[in-house]
Amino acid sequence: MMQRSNRRAGGFTLIEVMVVVVILGILAAVLVPKVMDRPDEARKVKAAQDIRALEAALNLYKLDNYEYPTTDQGLEALVTKPDIPPEPARWKTGGYLDRMPVDPWRQPYQYLNPGVHGSIDIFSTGPDRQPSDDDIGNWNTQ
Repeated sequence: MMQRSNRRAGGFTLIEVMVVVVILGILAAVLVPKVMDRPDEARKVKAAQDIRALEAALNLYKLDNYEYPTTDQGLEALVTKPDIPPEPARWKTGGYLDRMPVDPWRQPYQYLNPGVHGSIDIFSTGPDRQPSDDDIGNWNTQ
């Protein structure tokens, strides 16, 4: 004979699901406008993170090869071994980055050695895509 179990089947009722959907809708209505008003700030933060990552990869390059790549060799020296003199003696097989990132405005990051602001400069020209005071560089991303 079959016995009935007094335990309730697991799951959510329609009311519980609707309450959660309403709460998520209220949160979205409050948060989305605040987030959508700040895309430029998000792009600047992304550029600063990319620049810090590039600087870390350049420091590894320097540890292996005793000097940073030249301006002519550029940031591409982190992905492929430079064939422009001075060729790095101990370049790491596979490179220091898988691929070269582009800035959030779809422009390549710029590199100078020696830099204007320090021993090396890594920077994005920002939304105006022109060298100016609003550039995002390793000298102002700490």
